[in-house]
Amino acid sequence: MRWEECSAARLAQAAKETGVCILALGVLEKHGDHLPLGTDMYIAHGLACEAAKLEEAVVFPPFYFGQIYEARCFPGTITLEPNLLLSLFFNVLDEIARNGFKKIIVSNQHGGNDGFLKFLAMALLAKKKDYAVYFYTQTSPERSAFIHDHMDTTLLGHACECETSRMLYYRPDLVDLSKCNGEVPLLHRFDHIPFLHTGLSWYAKVPEHVIGDASKATVAKGEALERMEAKLFAEFIRAVKTDTELSELQEEFFSKTNE
Repeated sequence: MRWEECSAARLAQAAKETGVCILALGVLEKHGDHLPLGTDMYIAHGLACEAAKLEEAVVFPPFYFGQIYEARCFPGTITLEPNLLLSLFFNVLDEIARNGFKKIIVSNQHGGNDGFLKFLAMALLAKKKDYAVYFYTQTSPERSAFIHDHMDTTLLGHACECETSRMLYYRPDLVDLSKCNGEVPLLHRFDHIPFLHTGLSWYAKVPEHVIGDASKATVAKGEALERMEAKLFAEFIRAVKTDTELSELQEEFFSKTNE
């Protein structure tokens, strides 16, 4: 169920019944010329809602703040100062827990958030909390094989056939395939420096924030992919509901820090 659609009483009841809230993350950034700025947000929230139909949980309202500094050069990108961004996440997690949800699942559909979320997971150990946060990674051999079998192209990763198909499933009204210009390759401007990573590594490879050939996208591919994704996500939610290990480990860990 969706947080914003609940009455106050219904939300309080849902917190007692499910105990689990999903914070689905996207950002506002360029996705080529054929997809909207909110692509990651729409997919993240849509998938969370689909999974919550299979395994009941409450889905937090669409969330569009995250690490997206690499796209500040494009119109429509919204970034927050690093300290503010971290404080925002702590505050939102605390507020979700204050409303009765002691298990929070963070699900992410924006690759640029990956490093930030790893740091957030570690930063949660800086101070004892009365709730547990589970980060859903969405990586599995089953998922990779499914995408390989259902997509016609192999160059995937951003505003590609795969992501465009998912948007055709959720918001076809916001997709304009006529603006696809064939396959867009990855660039290799840092290949002369092995093992390098910089803040501009992504921009160096994907200067227009689109990869592959999105014109191959279809609604059917998007629907098949989301059914598979929702199934895997629902299994994760189910496992989180029955888990006691994380909260026990937190108690053990913080007892040793004298907190």
